[in-house]
Amino acid sequence: MTGVMMKRLISAGRVPAVLLCAGAMLTSAHAAAPAAAVPAAASAPAACKGTIYMTFDTGSQSQAQLIADVLNKRHIKATFFLANEKTTRGDYSLDPSWAPYWKARVAEGHAFGTHTFDHVYWKKDLANGLIQVKPQFGKDGGKLASFTDQQFCEELRRVDTRFQELTGRKLDPFWRAPGGYTSPRTLAAGSACGYQHAGWAPAGYSGDELPSDKYPNAMLLKKALANLRSGDIFISHMGIWSRKDAWAPANLDALISGLQDKGFCFATLREHPAYAQKKGQP
Repeated sequence: MTGVMMKRLISAGRVPAVLLCAGAMLTSAHAAAPAAAVPAAASAPAACKGTIYMTFDTGSQSQAQLIADVLNKRHIKATFFLANEKTTRGDYSLDPSWAPYWKARVAEGHAFGTHTFDHVYWKKDLANGLIQVKPQFGKDGGKLASFTDQQFCEELRRVDTRFQELTGRKLDPFWRAPGGYTSPRTLAAGSACGYQHAGWAPAGYSGDELPSDKYPNAMLLKKALANLRSGDIFISHMGIWSRKDAWAPANLDALISGLQDKGFCFATLREHPAYAQKKGQP
């Protein structure tokens, strides 16, 4: 996934995206995809002061093993959103070559959602009832296309089918839009085929897609530790092609340990109040 730094207007049915960093207002599709509000103490065990929901979207996969190692070291369960993205190994993240990796994460008890198979960006809802999209990968990568609601649903389900082929396990019933771009039509299409959209908190944007010369890891870590609150969903990626100084090696372990020092616990989106009631699978 390449970095996304685009200004957006907040209008009905679109995802607000605002990131406040270093005293300047940044707008980014990945800054604040709305996640359901959660009471400060919701889903937190008695020994915890609150719960943070760590999530990871596929990307270049350059940090895939490091992420797994840190989560195991800290005994953290997280949620992964999967698309079939080109990796630094020269393959794709849902190729059979990645089956051992995903099987291991399943065995560890993590949760998994669909991120659309070809990392399909929503562009706009068309007057004729179709959904204009732009896949990043696949045979139509980089080209505009028009999907029916059913075609959009099938794009979500393609990840589920492939994940079952790789691991023998179905996905959990949630999805995340590439870039955080959604509309009432895409949300309804996802819901109709059994997937609830999961965004992230305004404070939960890691900033790992931003240029590291302007947004160094130390700045992003300080911001996250200062602003994350109980119930927040945090998003980072399993590798970003465009960021020179990768976020995860410098920040992931430090962020988790810093939050644990503050009394936070961690859970998957299966335990999030907005998603926990959805036990079934399409």
